[in-house]
Amino acid sequence: MMRSRRWLYLIALSLILTACGRLREMPTPTPTLAVFQAPTQAPAALALQATEVVQLTAESLPTPTPTCVDGLRYLEDITIEDGSVVAPGATLDKRWQVENSGSCNWKAGYTLRLIAGPDLGAPSPQALYPALSGTRAVIRIIFTAPQAPGAYRSAWQAFNPEGAPFGDPIYIDIQVVPGSEDQ
Repeated sequence: MMRSRRWLYLIALSLILTACGRLREMPTPTPTLAVFQAPTQAPAALALQATEVVQLTAESLPTPTPTCVDGLRYLEDITIEDGSVVAPGATLDKRWQVENSGSCNWKAGYTLRLIAGPDLGAPSPQALYPALSGTRAVIRIIFTAPQAPGAYRSAWQAFNPEGAPFGDPIYIDIQVVPGSEDQ
């Protein structure tokens, strides 16, 4: 395209100068177009040179996207302290203060799963409360105390969307005693 514009320019210039009478002594150039045919197969020497010319530098490589790191740090029990005495069959609204101590945001697909002890009537897995990296969150699970007296501990762990556990486990630790009041 660039070559044809150049030729058109030369032809137009030639016509203008001819019209002005300045090119009477000079012959008008005849434009020619050279056609080149690309080889169908590169010679072996060219192929070797091409591979030797390619050099990778730090600037030419794609920058890898850093992966985030999951983290959960237990801070405190908000409700139902460890060893609390509860009545058989009591509904237990357990809450923990935690921090998203990782660099990943907790979003859809993050769960809490039972890892040890009885489920105490709570479904597993449960959605993990959404939290941005570096922020605090309250995790809440509703449990039901067993009917049989005794000590019970239900431990839960956070899992990322890929199914990998992370962070501090959290748990509820209760004593079921007949005749005690709900706490």
